[in-house]
Amino acid sequence: MLLDPGFELTLRPMKYPLFYEMYRNAIKNTWTVEEIDFSTDLSDLQKLTEAESHLIKRLVAFFATGDTIVANNLVLNLYQHINSPEARMYLSRQLYEEALHIQFYLTLLDTYLPNEKDRTEAFTAIETIPSIKQKGDFCFKWINSINDLNKLETREDRKSFLLNLICFATCIEGLFFFAAFAYVYFLRSKGLLHGLAAGTNWVFRDESCHMNFAFEVINNIRKEDPTLFDKDLEHKIYFMIEEAIDCEMIFAKDLLNLGIAGLSIKDMKEYLRYVANQRFLALGMAPAYNAKNPFQFMELQDVQELTNFFERRVAAYQVGIEGTVSFTEDF
Repeated sequence: MLLDPGFELTLRPMKYPLFYEMYRNAIKNTWTVEEIDFSTDLSDLQKLTEAESHLIKRLVAFFATGDTIVANNLVLNLYQHINSPEARMYLSRQLYEEALHIQFYLTLLDTYLPNEKDRTEAFTAIETIPSIKQKGDFCFKWINSINDLNKLETREDRKSFLLNLICFATCIEGLFFFAAFAYVYFLRSKGLLHGLAAGTNWVFRDESCHMNFAFEVINNIRKEDPTLFDKDLEHKIYFMIEEAIDCEMIFAKDLLNLGIAGLSIKDMKEYLRYVANQRFLALGMAPAYNAKNPFQFMELQDVQELTNFFERRVAAYQVGIEGTVSFTEDF
């Protein structure tokens, strides 16, 4: 079974073909940081209000280490316990994508924070800024929860592993990052920071695929051992996600404490609860909140971006295409 100890090496006959298809689809979604044009962002940064500038600095500080935490958990905890060569192929690709996200955010920091002192402060924010430290502590708590778990020998071992996997899919990639995306797309809806938004489009797609993979792993584990998904596990999941929302709300209050028209703390909490309900449904659980999406600009993320051909490079290709186009050839 998927959580059996050991490393299954045989790809044929394929036991979990969907994981292999997810790997192949991830390859098609290849992009590079060099494709992102930050040129208009530099002038936009000068237009930001004091409150918007504070939001961006805090957001960039969170990005500085956020994906590194996800990559560490993937290597330290997920890869060794999901016993499927097809799944490990996908996890290898996911690790590459996490490295790409880290490169994107590093480039973002170098572009947005040309002062070395500001960049240093951003990288130490996980220790020095309380609202970011609290999110980091939440992540590290769940990484460390199975650090000493070398083999999933017992039912309780498997439940501990499931909680780690669910935490990173629903709370960290599924809540912390989706909250960050909301701030980015709010600024884009005001015509600001197109480079940040363009890179975020790619990260958004990657993170959505990472969650879908994790939920598929969870679904297969549920089929193979339904007894793991008992009331105790559900109770711990509800508590975990509520704690993640509390952490994210502390961060939201920090980001929005100077007041930004059109973006309120109340709406942010509604949005987080709406997103949490989607995660509960993906886990086969009942929604916990009576919440709707207050952000119309986030609804647009369900539709592929349409781009003006003459103004901006199309970002909807699955794989970037290089070459030149001539309009003077005889056809």
